[in-house]
Amino acid sequence: FIEGVAAMAQKFKSGDLVELKSGGPTMTVDLDWSDGTYQCTWFAGAKHNRANFNGETLKLTDDKQ
Repeated sequence: FIEGVAAMAQKFKSGDLVELKSGGPTMTVDLDWSDGTYQCTWFAGAKHNRANFNGETLKLTDDKQ
């Protein structure tokens, strides 16, 4: 049962395009930390950014950037 719960909680995979539910830039999921957080990467102009986000704050986007 615990394995089934873990599988349900994993919403995103490496390469998925996501954004914060509250808005913001399109980001790419780099890593799934397996604890409900994800490392995401994005660009703001020429500046490369990377940060960790709780999966509950993210949603898939259909942005094809």
